Amino acid sequence: MTDFSPGFRGRARPDSDRLPPGQYLVDDFPVLSTGPTPQIDTDSWTFTIINETGETYDWNWQQFQTLPRDRPHVDIHCVTRWSKLDTDWSGVSLDTLLAAVETQAEYALAYSYGGYTTNMPLEDLLDGQAWIADQFGNRELDPAHGGPARLLVPHLYLWKSAKWIRGIRLLDQDESGFWEEAGYHDYGDPWREQRYQGD
Repeated sequence: MTDFSPGFRGRARPDSDRLPPGQYLVDDFPVLSTGPTPQIDTDSWTFTIINETGETYDWNWQQFQTLPRDRPHVDIHCVTRWSKLDTDWSGVSLDTLLAAVETQAEYALAYSYGGYTTNMPLEDLLDGQAWIADQFGNRELDPAHGGPARLLVPHLYLWKSAKWIRGIRLLDQDESGFWEEAGYHDYGDPWREQRYQGD
């Protein structure tokens, strides 16, 4: 004999169809970083893509600001189990930045001011899935959240959205980044709870 009435399925979580397993909702935007927050002046900021042959493609801040902009409205999910829904950003799509880059690479390693790195398949940066974002909530991106610009890859856990982005290296073979070398998952899909190696 069951203790539940027929049809009982438990208490529904708000927006449960948008909340990956093991996550909880927050209204604020928690700040999680390792090490000090870099202070990068936009006069000296550059973003560089280096293809697998070593050819470089550079944009300074002024050049970056002239590129076509997107306004992604996305949910974000942190590996520490918080999720924030309906976030608004402004930035440049990686499709735009990679359009002029000659490459046959299959992998990417994002690197940041301050030395942080993170890896992902190149296909995860294409087809409207990733941006270099410099605004959050219609304001300049705060340094604590990765300003002046950060990578935004919202379909993966947020550690893949490298703060203080400086560039992307395109690679023929996958190369683990900072947290991946420390045991975090190489891919990091929130819907599959890929938090750590072996998940």
